[in-house]
Amino acid sequence: MDSVVPVAVVSVVVGALIAAAVFANYFRKQTSQVQSIAPPDALQKPAPKQSNPKKSHPKSLSHAAADKEANKRHHPLDINTLKGHGDSVTGLCFSSDGRSLATACVDGVVRVFKLDDASSKSFKFHRINLPAGCHPTAVAFSDDASSLVVATQAFSGSSLYMYGEEKPRATGDMKQQAKLPLPEIKWEHHKVHDTRAILTLVGTIATYGSADGSTIVASSSEGTDIKLWHGKTGKVLGKVDTNQLKNNMATISPNGRFVAAAAFTADVKIWEIVYSKDSSVKEVSKVMQLKGHKSAVTWLCFAPNSEQIITASKDGSIRIWNINVRYHLDEDPKTLKVFPIPLRDSSGTTLHYDRLTISPDGKILAATHGSTLQWLSAETGQVLDTADRAHDGIPDFLIFPHYMFLSPFLLQLPFF
Repeated sequence: MDSVVPVAVVSVVVGALIAAAVFANYFRKQTSQVQSIAPPDALQKPAPKQSNPKKSHPKSLSHAAADKEANKRHHPLDINTLKGHGDSVTGLCFSSDGRSLATACVDGVVRVFKLDDASSKSFKFHRINLPAGCHPTAVAFSDDASSLVVATQAFSGSSLYMYGEEKPRATGDMKQQAKLPLPEIKWEHHKVHDTRAILTLVGTIATYGSADGSTIVASSSEGTDIKLWHGKTGKVLGKVDTNQLKNNMATISPNGRFVAAAAFTADVKIWEIVYSKDSSVKEVSKVMQLKGHKSAVTWLCFAPNSEQIITASKDGSIRIWNINVRYHLDEDPKTLKVFPIPLRDSSGTTLHYDRLTISPDGKILAATHGSTLQWLSAETGQVLDTADRAHDGIPDFLIFPHYMFLSPFLLQLPFF
């Protein structure tokens, strides 16, 4: 009996040692797991506070300034950003000499910038406050940079206002003479397209045939009608109906001979402005139709020589047409070139262009889709450059050099 007691004591001691070893190993594992899950900085001692926090402030400011400067330029070709409007820019156009730019804004204000130096930090400009309740939708220069036609939309319908500079009065006050003359309304027309809004407004100097060099302005409504106006007097020179459900846009050839319209269908209709010997407009007659696209034409423009038309369509193609044909002998316009639109979305689907224009030398095409701007070779259709997200969605607009353009190409995108 006496021998059993020591054995029991030894067993208890050994068991206690084994249990202690097991529990110690268990706790070591738990501590390791906690350390592996916790972030490294949580296991380190907190860093001592900086004795002089102001020393790091200039460095943070320099980084912020660098980031701001980097974000300022949307593209290496971005020359400038014009600011000042308080809302969406709805229309713009260059003067014939490329030295003035007119812009219209939802807030009812029209500005005419003087672009003597497109890279300047500040510009002189005229501010035109439209009549109350008028919302400008498009602008076009008339005769010269001092005359501007503005298309507006109100509840009662669309209107046209022609603003011209008032000649300064003869006075001995030098300060009065130094002030820029204020634009005033020279003529106006209301309900020009009934209650329908004006989509596009374009003006050109008519030099074809017996035309006297006056400016002709074409207004295209969101319906099917197009009207021609004498820029200086506001007289209606003619009107046509596309009969194609609704218009997308319309424009005039640079020499004032043709009017072309892109509508809801795949065809483009062309009218000729016939001038009388006394330089007045005799009639506007339909002479041609461009057929070849498989879907709606979204935009078109004339070549500088007025003998070709470039069209962009939702079918994913660009076509260049020769319209210098004997249409009076039933000779049809011919397709000179067809280019695929080189713009794809993330899934590889071809996108269509919203706007299209061509350089004065006829060599460069510029096109936009949303906030993307592309320059293409008019000879091969090859992409020369692309500006992705060229606009940042605030009420301003960018100026880009259009390679060989005589005046800069300005990108304006709506912000609705």
